[in-house]
Amino acid sequence: MENESGSVVELLERIGSVVLPVGVALYAVLYIGIEEIYGVFGVSPQQAGIDQAVLFGRLSGALVLLLLLLLPTLGLIVGVLWVLDKLTLGSIGRLSRAVRRRPWIAALVAALWCGASYWGFFSVFGDLDLTAMMIIAVGLGVLTFLVPFRLLRRKPVGRAGMKLLVGALTGLGLGFLLIIQLLSAATDAHRTGQTDLLLAAVGFQSQWADLKNPEDNKPLYEGRRMMLLGESEGTYVLYDCDKGETIRRPIEATLLAAIESDPELPQDHTCGTLAE
Repeated sequence: MENESGSVVELLERIGSVVLPVGVALYAVLYIGIEEIYGVFGVSPQQAGIDQAVLFGRLSGALVLLLLLLLPTLGLIVGVLWVLDKLTLGSIGRLSRAVRRRPWIAALVAALWCGASYWGFFSVFGDLDLTAMMIIAVGLGVLTFLVPFRLLRRKPVGRAGMKLLVGALTGLGLGFLLIIQLLSAATDAHRTGQTDLLLAAVGFQSQWADLKNPEDNKPLYEGRRMMLLGESEGTYVLYDCDKGETIRRPIEATLLAAIESDPELPQDHTCGTLAE
């Protein structure tokens, strides 16, 4: 029983040593992603009323959903590898153990993996084509991580540090890939007024309302419906889809009527028609 409980604790420690750095890095990068989303509309999350507590709750929910998606995927990959290992009479297992026993090969694989995690970074903050990004990512991994990873594998503490670093860079890479998808979805929302499930997963709310004058209940802005991005410091932040611009209006001078979440818009609906 002691051996069994020890093995379970050891397994949980191994899982935690991988999941924790991936989750922390992914959370940090998703924070940048939220800023990029609202930046498409010309405001910051703080101007839309997204403080640290709200942001933490939204990103935590997004990570939970992502975990629910990743767990079956990882389980499927492990199952497929197990089946392939059985079909090849253990060849895949022997190959994996042989790679782990050879420090230079293991370090090279980890270095290439870490270099590949910069792919998303270059896609978000750079303007490079696919070939250039591949060359830079592979070269960066080999030149900067290969020798340090080889040295880290000499001792157990170094191997643990290597796992931590690889896990953190994996989380960063996944986060930047998500940012690319979020930017694309936010751009589509700015262009068409329609949001998708990915934006909803990170807490971006698609709420539309009619604006009226609270004094005489008359429609404002010629009765155009607007997307409510948020509110902060007594000010509504609204997106005028018909003109394709973001406006700020005092709460006391604005009455929101007929509020609707995720309204059904025509497939060919676009913003900026009045501006054109």
